[in-house]
Amino acid sequence: MALKIHHLNCGTMCPHGAPFINGHGKITDDGKMVCHCLLIESNDGLVLVDTGFGIEDVKHPHQRLGHAFVAGSRPVADYRETAYMQIKELGFNPSDVRHILVTHLDLDHAGGLVDFPQAKVHIFAPEFNAAMNPNWREKQRYKPHQWAHGVNWQTYQTQGEKWQGFDSIRAIPELKDEILLVPLVGHTRGHSGVAVNTKDGWLLHCGDAYFNHQQMAADPSCPIGLELLQYSLAASNKDRLYNTKRLQQLALSKGNEVQLFSAHDPVELARYQH
Repeated sequence: MALKIHHLNCGTMCPHGAPFINGHGKITDDGKMVCHCLLIESNDGLVLVDTGFGIEDVKHPHQRLGHAFVAGSRPVADYRETAYMQIKELGFNPSDVRHILVTHLDLDHAGGLVDFPQAKVHIFAPEFNAAMNPNWREKQRYKPHQWAHGVNWQTYQTQGEKWQGFDSIRAIPELKDEILLVPLVGHTRGHSGVAVNTKDGWLLHCGDAYFNHQQMAADPSCPIGLELLQYSLAASNKDRLYNTKRLQQLALSKGNEVQLFSAHDPVELARYQH
């Protein structure tokens, strides 16, 4: 069947300093970052790729997300942006979300897990292990209360299969269509992308493997604020830079077969929503 895919923004953030975040505007202007998630209509119910912020995160941002994150990222507290409410707005029942694939478990990607307690959550095993047993640095990025409700975790190791030269894992065998976890470690210890096979070719949700569309250009660049943010958040900058370079090569060599986008770039989100 041909997959129908909805591109959702499940969380807007407005950090200060637009030129450092989006590459334009005045220093006094707010930047803009989004939480680009996918809602996929499959033969086995609805599938979410990442969840953005959840309803409880929006209601109680300081308690759920932390004072430092709220002060730095300045998330918009709009419950209408949550995946749960957008799914209802599209005319679906949120209980029909059968599967969730997470690129990683950072607080701005996993906040909505609690809103879909019946879903199976598919994740690269090294990311699951990092979140369940965080080191001192990782304790700032993972929020265990976002999955304290009891999650039906489905964890995966790499299986030797290849996709476009990358390792890949077929995450949901019962689906008729291909949805793959593509390990892209660096931002976190178990970060992955999610590749979706559509009638128009492949979509690759790169999560936080890169932050700005200009990083995929032939002459790559990135606003300085986002460059520093990527560097400071990375579990391994060596691995992050390696995978960013591989993604750039993929975008340039297979752009007619594979469309790449990241989690937080509003330009990329607008490209698909429009």
